[in-house]
Amino acid sequence: MSKNMIIGQSGGPTAVINSSLAGAIEYAFSSNKIDTVYGMINGIQGLLENNIIDLKERFYGKPYDINRLRLTPAMFLGSCRYKLGDDEKIFAEIIDVLKKYNIGYFLYIGGNDSMDTVDKLSKYTASHNIDIKIVGVPKTIDNDLVGIDHSPGFGSAAKYIALAVKNVAYDTSIYSIKSVHIIEAMGRNAGWLTAASALARDGDSVAPHLIYLPEIPFSVEDVKGKLNDFNSVIVVVSEGIKDENGNYISARGDNVDKFGHVMLSGTGAYLKSVVEEKIGCKVRALEPSVLQRSAGHTASMTDITEAYNLGVVAVKAALDGKTGVFSTLRRISDLPYTVDYYTEQVSVVANNEKLVPRSWINEQGNDVTQKMIEYLSPLVKGVPQVPYRNGLPDYIGLSHLDIKKQKYKD
Repeated sequence: MSKNMIIGQSGGPTAVINSSLAGAIEYAFSSNKIDTVYGMINGIQGLLENNIIDLKERFYGKPYDINRLRLTPAMFLGSCRYKLGDDEKIFAEIIDVLKKYNIGYFLYIGGNDSMDTVDKLSKYTASHNIDIKIVGVPKTIDNDLVGIDHSPGFGSAAKYIALAVKNVAYDTSIYSIKSVHIIEAMGRNAGWLTAASALARDGDSVAPHLIYLPEIPFSVEDVKGKLNDFNSVIVVVSEGIKDENGNYISARGDNVDKFGHVMLSGTGAYLKSVVEEKIGCKVRALEPSVLQRSAGHTASMTDITEAYNLGVVAVKAALDGKTGVFSTLRRISDLPYTVDYYTEQVSVVANNEKLVPRSWINEQGNDVTQKMIEYLSPLVKGVPQVPYRNGLPDYIGLSHLDIKKQKYKD
């Protein structure tokens, strides 16, 4: 007897998270073991509110719309920052909703905290002999997930950062006055995205001149040295860079979010004031902010393809009877670039963090090594054929997310 599948998205968006959703639903539609595919609006939080849509009704037999979904940034199903604790009552409520919709397969697309949800829910169903397969699909622009060579969403964000640095480098090179441009990339404890700025270097431009990752304390003295050699110095920093005492330089007091993460704000702006005070030249702080995770028109085709495939692998795993796992990939070679897809226990990735190896950062702590470049280079390759309308990308609409409650009849 066929069962239904339900899919949710959680955490921060990426340019390719909907590609994983597209891969999952398209493969699910082809299986005779799955009847209907539902979507949670706003993740676990929406599930508990019975805020569920019928994805089969929306996408079945509509290849053009599935392709638009594959190339649309943000999250078609919306997101949440819901912390699933140890309250048995909440788990029971979740299972009641899943049983109501005859769910046999549960997929959750997200990062570290989302994989924690998959881990906890799969352990609960196993301990209570509930036959619902719980599978995770990874994503994060931070690339800090353990158990995977690189995270879906990272390649596209890395490409955006490299493009931003390259464009700023050409813009600022035309002036003869001394100046410093500080570009702040996302990354709390792991500097993968900041490191990707090194890809902006080509035969005509050496920018960025300095790269600071959270793994190494920041020093303003390096900037002074670079200004002796260049009129315009471009510095790329992670939002989570720390001082010599290991403290975030942009932490807002003792404020933390519900997951215990320190809330950061304005690293680039803070460093701008420091450089102005100690050096006295023209300084600008640039913060791409959400642009680095939402630029679907400059996404990496490698990233889109891998995100889609990981959605397919997750559904296959669920249909094969696996639970408490997440879809993942490992790199087989750099040249030619090839990867292998498989599944791993979700407990490996839940609440863990993959930092940049010290050997991939130069000895001075202000740049990356060739090993990092070799690792990054394949991930930004390829240009998607995004459909356009009226001169702008024809992304799939998200107007349904404006509806607070969207309940289906029993």
